[in-house]
Amino acid sequence: MTRVKNSVTTRARHKKVLKAAKGYFGSKHRLYKTAKEQLMHSGQYAFRDRRQKKRDFRSLWITRINAACRENEISYSRFIEGLNKAGIEVNRKMLSEIAIADPKAFTEIVKQAKLGLEGKIVSAKKEIKSEVEIVKEEVKKAKTAKEESKTKEESKTKEVKQAKTTKTTKKAVEKDEQVVKKEKTTVKKTTKKETK
Repeated sequence: MTRVKNSVTTRARHKKVLKAAKGYFGSKHRLYKTAKEQLMHSGQYAFRDRRQKKRDFRSLWITRINAACRENEISYSRFIEGLNKAGIEVNRKMLSEIAIADPKAFTEIVKQAKLGLEGKIVSAKKEIKSEVEIVKEEVKKAKTAKEESKTKEESKTKEVKQAKTTKTTKKAVEKDEQVVKKEKTTVKKTTKKETK
């Protein structure tokens, strides 16, 4: 049996790991064993921090919005509550960009939020919800009306079927009676002939 040599694949694997570990401190980019260990840890940190990054940016946006709100004499929480009541849907990233790039537009948004807090602006969502509820009620009524009409139609078809069956049975009975009468007349005629 031939001898299998692993040197080519082993060297390729080592090169791949050392290339990925390029720039790491000390022996972590020179020695295969320590480089592989560090790469495994690096992968775990990267996985974790891709999720952590989203939280960090959200907190940054909130901090920026809060700073801009304080300049307009309102707290962040009251501002967000006012936006919700006014029915304004803008995400925090866009709000922070507006606060930095266009402070005048941000003050207008704050005014709308304050009006929403006072109840002068009603959210469009509530109106939409009430319309949706009305539509649902109409759909339910239509469904019940359809069900009632179906039951009426079913009862009518049953009655028609019963009437047809009774008509057919009556016709069958009448035919039987006619056959019996004919038989009687033939019997009478035959008896008369025999007597003659």
